[in-house]
Amino acid sequence: MKPSIETPAARSSDCRTEASAVFDGVSYLYPRTQEPALKDINLTILRGEFLGVIGPTGAGKTTLCLTLNGIVPQAFGGRFFGYVKVAGLDTLNHPISAMAQHVGMVFEDPDTQLTATSVENEIAFALENLRVPRDEMRRRISWALEIVRLEGKEHKHPFELSGGEKQRLAIAAALALRPEILVLDEPTSQLDPVGVQEVFAILRDLNRTLGITVVIAGHAAEEMAEHADRLALLVHGELVTTGTPEAVYGDVERLNKIGVRPPQVTETFYLLGNGTLPDLPVRLEDGLRLLETWPRTHACQGAPCEQPARPAPPVSSARQTTTPLLSAQALHHTYADGTQALKGISLEIHRGEYVLIAGQNGAGKSTLVKHFLNLLQPTLGTTSVNGIDTRRLRMSDLARIIGYVAQNPDHQIFTATVEDEVAFALRHLGRSTDQVSAAVTRSLEAVGLLDARDRHPLALPKGDRTRVIIAAVLAMDPEVLIFDEPTMGQDDQGAQAILDITRRLHQQGKTVVTITHHLHLMPAYAERMILMGKGVKLLDAPIRQALHDVDLLAATYLAPPQAVWLARALCEADEPGAAALVTPEDVAGCLAGQAPPMEVRH
Repeated sequence: MKPSIETPAARSSDCRTEASAVFDGVSYLYPRTQEPALKDINLTILRGEFLGVIGPTGAGKTTLCLTLNGIVPQAFGGRFFGYVKVAGLDTLNHPISAMAQHVGMVFEDPDTQLTATSVENEIAFALENLRVPRDEMRRRISWALEIVRLEGKEHKHPFELSGGEKQRLAIAAALALRPEILVLDEPTSQLDPVGVQEVFAILRDLNRTLGITVVIAGHAAEEMAEHADRLALLVHGELVTTGTPEAVYGDVERLNKIGVRPPQVTETFYLLGNGTLPDLPVRLEDGLRLLETWPRTHACQGAPCEQPARPAPPVSSARQTTTPLLSAQALHHTYADGTQALKGISLEIHRGEYVLIAGQNGAGKSTLVKHFLNLLQPTLGTTSVNGIDTRRLRMSDLARIIGYVAQNPDHQIFTATVEDEVAFALRHLGRSTDQVSAAVTRSLEAVGLLDARDRHPLALPKGDRTRVIIAAVLAMDPEVLIFDEPTMGQDDQGAQAILDITRRLHQQGKTVVTITHHLHLMPAYAERMILMGKGVKLLDAPIRQALHDVDLLAATYLAPPQAVWLARALCEADEPGAAALVTPEDVAGCLAGQAPPMEVRH
């Protein structure tokens, strides 16, 4: 049994009839801006409610979250109108430290919150500042760690934890303060799919068992639909609507116009009914039940349902006779702390391929590609580029062959303008002024940032900062481009915009390698999927086949898209050809008697 700590929310006898937070006519402008980040927000959050805040990138979700503990406007300044009351306290009249006793805050990147040298010290930090007695502090630390399932890791350094464990630690540190309201801003954007499901399950459990009010902002449509009581949809700082997940996600037409992705099961039945179904399912289990009764007058065309996973994708005879562009043979890598990140990886990537590398946090994906760049060297085994051992190649040589876009674009930005960032490497290679200017213009046009060439890169939205790095890589005209989690933290429109760039490069003959957890996006782009788990290559197969190996995906903490589960249900109903289905369009087309595409769609 979990240790019992009575939270203020848990003491309420009828918590769902009281207000936990109230926004009254709230508008806010950041300093030196003319456009409000929030526009006349009126919203009541009920005590004990699980509220999801959704909207496209730049909608004001983060700003809304930061008003709940007074960080906006107290820490930022700017112009603030109206008021926000949390637990009866006006956030303008109480310091952030006072609000922190009522509001627990968890940010998108746990690394920005974790500062202590051990897990238990991380949780103790805020408690010490609040002068919580030592015995009570120990009790809260034990309680919080057990709640988030981190017991036994008290003495580990936070940066020895996985991404999901770090996020759970940030939640534990917030919970130990016994908040009435727990606010989380994009807490799952860096997690693998099972990690996302785990965090949402923990939050829902806290919400139900302890009565803690949960406010979570994010793009995880499937999890929002599953766990939230109510959704608040923001667009350009305005609160467009609030309602149940069924009401908000069911309006697919509106969501499509503003760039918010509904759950795949909702999108599937929207397509199937040509937008005429009155009640669209928003949870997978509801969609599966509806699928059982859906009339089927046509048989799906394509691959049979029971097709064995092959150890490697088909290789054309032309490729068999050519030297791989990238190759790893029996590759092992052990970090200085003893972590075995790679254990005997062997693979080949040929010119003109588009390859997806997937796997859970810590699977070794980034470690693998860094060997091709000579950022890491093998502990055992070899890596080669164009048939040459990477240890014999200088990094400047590799930069001409391989372009690398890292997970966090801010780690690659170091100049004062977009133009200088894109031109930097070319200038240091001794290119002429005319050559540099032409390459910069061409690259910025390719990513849609020509009008931003004089702006500071860090002043751009995160998606545009990623495009700056892509432009800098493109200016070098490499043979192969490696994108490491390029869709992290992006809404669906932003993710697709970046992936559309990768597709255009592939169509131009470039070899593309993309690492991402967003499996639902990739069938429209990648041809082949390499699945990794705990440093081992588990599967190398065509992407449509790989996404149906649900057991193997689960073994590496990945979950197939909802459309795959719908297709598996059709398989169980002996529907021929369902194993080729991996997208909402595929499933809807199958039930309408259309053949699924068998190649990557361009």
